[in-house]
Amino acid sequence: MNPDNFHSSVRRSIAIRVGMTAILVGAVFAGIAAVTERQRMEEGIVALARATAAHWNVAIRDQLDQVGLPKPGALQDSLDDFMAGSGEQVLEQGRFVYARVHDADGLELAQSEDASFISLEQIRQAVDTANFQPPESGDHFIVSTRLEDHPYIAIQIVLTNKRGEIRAWLDGIFALSATEQARLQANIWRTVLHVFTGILITGLILYPVVSRLLGRLSGLTDRLLDANLETIQVLGGAIAKRDCDTDTHNYRVTVYSIRLAEVVGLDDAQIQALIKGALLHDVGKIGIRDDVLLKAEHLDEAEFEIMKTHVQHGLDITSRAHWLAEAHDVVGAHHEKYDGSGYPGGLARDAIPLNARIFAIADVFDALTSRRPYKEPISFDDTMKILEKGRGEHFDPRLLDLFTGIARGLYDRFGGLKGDEARGELGHIIQRYFRRDTAALMH
Repeated sequence: MNPDNFHSSVRRSIAIRVGMTAILVGAVFAGIAAVTERQRMEEGIVALARATAAHWNVAIRDQLDQVGLPKPGALQDSLDDFMAGSGEQVLEQGRFVYARVHDADGLELAQSEDASFISLEQIRQAVDTANFQPPESGDHFIVSTRLEDHPYIAIQIVLTNKRGEIRAWLDGIFALSATEQARLQANIWRTVLHVFTGILITGLILYPVVSRLLGRLSGLTDRLLDANLETIQVLGGAIAKRDCDTDTHNYRVTVYSIRLAEVVGLDDAQIQALIKGALLHDVGKIGIRDDVLLKAEHLDEAEFEIMKTHVQHGLDITSRAHWLAEAHDVVGAHHEKYDGSGYPGGLARDAIPLNARIFAIADVFDALTSRRPYKEPISFDDTMKILEKGRGEHFDPRLLDLFTGIARGLYDRFGGLKGDEARGELGHIIQRYFRRDTAALMH
C-alpha cells in the first residue's frame, strides 16, 4: 500500500470512528439530559400544584378556623370557584382539573372536577390509581403520570388554618396548560440539542488531536515495521553470503515462494509467516563451523549430520523473538520431503507445514537456475525436468502443478536479478503485505 494512501485511509478511519463515537456518546448523554429535564418538568408541575393549592388554602382559612370540624358541603362553593378559576387562583402554567377535600376521618367535605380536560371516568381512574393515603405530617404525597399524553400530577396536600393546624386534605389532579406543556417540551428538546451539539463539537475539536497522535503512532509503527523487515533481510542475507558468497538467492527464493503462495490462495497472515521463514530459512547455518559449511566437496556422513543441525540452530534463534515465531514452519521443515525421507523429523505429506512445502519447491528451483561458486546455472527446461522427477518424493504434486503454471514467468521476470535489484523487488512485494496488516490494525 502506498504510504500516502495508507495515511489517508487512517485519517478517514479516525474521522469515521470519532464521528460515530461522538454520535453515540451524544445520543446517550442527550437521553440522560432528556430524562433529567423531564424529571425537572415533573418537579415544576409539583411546585405549581402546591403553589396553587396554597393560594386556595389561604382563601379558605377563615372557614378552617371555625370551631369544630368543617361540615360536608361547607367548602363546596369555595372549591367550585377555585376550580372555575375565579380571581387569581388560575395560573397560566396549569390548573387543577379535579379536586376533593376530606377530613382526617376520610369524610368528604367537597368535590369538584373539570370535564373539559378529559373524560370524568379517566380522571376518577387516575384518582383511584393514585391510592392516596392521609399524610402523617405537612408533607405532600404525589404520583406523576400521563392521561392521553397530558402530563399531570396526582397530589395530596394538607390544608391548615391560620395557626398552622392541619384541618383537612386536598386530593387533586393538576395538569399543565397546553402553553406550559409546549414550553417545557421545547426546553427538553433544546437541552437535548445543546448536549448533542456540544458533544459533536467536542468530537470535531478532538479529531485533529487524535489524528495527529495516531499519525505519529502510524509513523512509528511504519519505522518499526521497516526496521524489523530490514533486520530479517540483512540477517538472512548475511547467512546466505557466508554460505554461497551471495545474498541474491535469499531474496529471489522469497519472491518465488510468495508468488506460489498467492496462486495457492494463502491469506496475508500466512504469506507474512512465509516471508519471515523464507528470509531466515538458513539462519541456523551461523552455528555450523566453516570446514563443514564451506566445504566444496560432498560432505561425509559425520559432516552431514553436523550440517543437519542448522535446522535446530535456526529454531533456537527464531524462538527468541516473538515476532519471528511464525517463521518456524519454514525454518524447521524446509528440508522435509513429501515422501518422509527428509530431515529433521522425517515428516511426510500434509504433516509437513504448507509453507514449508511451498518453500521447498521455490528453494530448489532457484538453487538449480542460479550460478553458484561450485556450479553453473541449469537451464529452465532442465530445471523443470528435475523438479518433475521429484514429484511425490521431494515435492507436493499439487503444489508442483501450480508452480509449473507460473515458473516460466517467474524465471523470465526475476531469474536474472542481482543483488540490490532482487532486494528492491522483494521490498516492494513484502511491504504491500505488511502495510495491509498495519492498515488493518490502525482501522
